[in-house]
Amino acid sequence: MKAGRARLVLAAGLVSLVAAAGCGVRPSDAISAGAPPSGSVAPAMTVTLYLVKNSRLTGVTRPRIRPMFLPDILAQLAAGPTAEERARGLTTDVPPEANPIAVTVKSPSRLVLNPSIPGSELSPLAVQQIVCTTAALQENPDEISVVGSGQSVDPRDCPE
Repeated sequence: MKAGRARLVLAAGLVSLVAAAGCGVRPSDAISAGAPPSGSVAPAMTVTLYLVKNSRLTGVTRPRIRPMFLPDILAQLAAGPTAEERARGLTTDVPPEANPIAVTVKSPSRLVLNPSIPGSELSPLAVQQIVCTTAALQENPDEISVVGSGQSVDPRDCPE
């Protein structure tokens, strides 16, 4: 019985050896894939916010390190200028309480913005900041309205 068991173990080992040797993978040298990609790196994404300087709107470009939705970008208006922007005399008229600003898309060129405070509490400059920042992100905005503001801002009148 021991001889039968020894033959079985020997046969199993032999089958394993043959299977491993015949798996079909042949040794080869390293395969060249060519040169690494070259060229310039894609430019960083940016976003234009409209801040206030001397009671007038001023476009400011900020980097966008990740994809952002419109409410995220409008929240930056309520957060105010960066230290560098403040040093350049920029401010915001959009109060922190206006955030978050809900966005409703009525059509590709018509947006309705609803701040967290009544639109009537926003200054004309704050409404302009919100509308112009939104317009800068849209391809061809026809109408951008701020709920309850009672103010009309044509997106085509925003500064470049």
